[in-house]
Amino acid sequence: MSETSPNGGALLDAVKIGIVSISDRASTGVYEDKGLPALQDWLTRALQNTVTFEARLIPDEIPVISAALIELVDAGCSLVLTTGGTGPALRDVTPEATLAVAHKEMPGFGEQMRQISLKFVPTAILSRQVAVIRGSSLIINLPGQPKAIAETLEGLKDAQGQQVVNGIFAAVPYCIDLIGGPYLQTVDTVCKAFRPKTAIRAFATSPPAG
Repeated sequence: MSETSPNGGALLDAVKIGIVSISDRASTGVYEDKGLPALQDWLTRALQNTVTFEARLIPDEIPVISAALIELVDAGCSLVLTTGGTGPALRDVTPEATLAVAHKEMPGFGEQMRQISLKFVPTAILSRQVAVIRGSSLIINLPGQPKAIAETLEGLKDAQGQQVVNGIFAAVPYCIDLIGGPYLQTVDTVCKAFRPKTAIRAFATSPPAG
């Protein structure tokens, strides 16, 4: 839903985003979870919208993961980001749990994430991240490490700050437009979203002073 300024002008949509960290050990307190803080920090910096976060810290169990994703979609999260559980280990089942709740698959997100990670490590080919649509929500699996989360979301820049490789988040706002979700406005210095010119809207980002 769009917020409205005192003079009646449209403000940016308020959005609800689900963030899910999937780890047996972190969910049982063996070590501190770093995935949820990393996701919330990056999204807060990257979006101009007012964001409400729905956070979950859960173990690597397919039924638990799938149930959490369905719950977040049903709660009105237009975007759900997961972190962890996407490798080849026996307990890495996040992609399977995500595909189990999908109405549509969006393979381009996983392909691009692996391309970005391959710039750093050859083992990026072992990552199995997927992205799907359920209803009017986009669900994306992200890597488990905070540094890799930021790299895949915002892409790679050169020493002058010019974009060398696009991050996946550049395509997220328009994808959410197309499935009937809220209008996400990014902070260009963090990650500039791409939309066709006909899909760009003008918004006041804050109420006028006074």
